[in-house]
Amino acid sequence: MTDGLVWFTSSHSNSEGGACVEVAFGQGAVLVRDSKDRAGARLTFTPGAWADFVAYAVARGATDAGR
Repeated sequence: MTDGLVWFTSSHSNSEGGACVEVAFGQGAVLVRDSKDRAGARLTFTPGAWADFVAYAVARGATDAGR
């Protein structure tokens, strides 16, 4: 069964899997799930909250390896 959403991982993710999250943009929402448990729980954010989170992560250097 599909949910009609297009899920993607970061370009920094590798093919080995591991500790990745997947993100999808829905109607007025951004959804996040664990790539190891695609049928599991999802976090839902407003687009504004997601943009704030990403901006904060980038400002804190969270995109660097090992963080």
